[in-house]
Amino acid sequence: MRYGVFSDVHSNLEAFEAVCEDFKSCHIDQFLFLGDIVGYGASPLECIEKLKSLDPVSIAGNHDWAVADVIGLDHFNQMAAQSIVWTREKISESERLLLSSLELMKNGTTWRLVHGTLNNPQDFNYMTDVYAAASTFSCLKEQVCFIGHTHKAGILIQNKEKIISCQEKFIKLKKDLRYIVNAGSVGQPRDGNCMASFCIFDDADLSIEFRRVPYDARSARKKIIDIGLPRILGDRLLAGL
Repeated sequence: MRYGVFSDVHSNLEAFEAVCEDFKSCHIDQFLFLGDIVGYGASPLECIEKLKSLDPVSIAGNHDWAVADVIGLDHFNQMAAQSIVWTREKISESERLLLSSLELMKNGTTWRLVHGTLNNPQDFNYMTDVYAAASTFSCLKEQVCFIGHTHKAGILIQNKEKIISCQEKFIKLKKDLRYIVNAGSVGQPRDGNCMASFCIFDDADLSIEFRRVPYDARSARKKIIDIGLPRILGDRLLAGL
């Protein structure tokens, strides 16, 4: 089966539409969404509708739960909190219920999904290095754990007691190893590359392919500024930061 794995759309319709268009050439059997359909951007309603049309296996991101008022705003910076409050005012009760119903983790036979880390997933901690990955590997029963949250694509590989960071765009998985795969961000990449990021997981071929697609970031930026959200939330789209 071929999985389209994506995360952190953040109400960026222009980026999401570009990724969905690219999905058409990827022969996807099932979509896996790693959380944060909302927050930061100007098109939460449209992005929620497009997400529903894909019928993915979905989990909660911290922005999803914050917009749904499942968690508070204490751990968000001022700009993120402002975008969350704005989004709360735009969504309907049915959309709020959809966001609040998202679970922290989902799993299949060979994979598990979590937004941040498997240990204490409700805290939405960031997995920033091999040391932070060790606790998630200790909780992982499947071969692959897909994550988002940092907005930076990459792979961490556990080989016995050693954890290795990998930035290859395509890798073949080895059956005796385990992997943490960060799909990056559709709507707000933070790795210096402004193109939308996602990955393809083929569990028959045992492969991971990272893909980047361009989109109209200037239009997404203009919409953010026009609705009165902080300018930096738009400007950062052009820099991929």
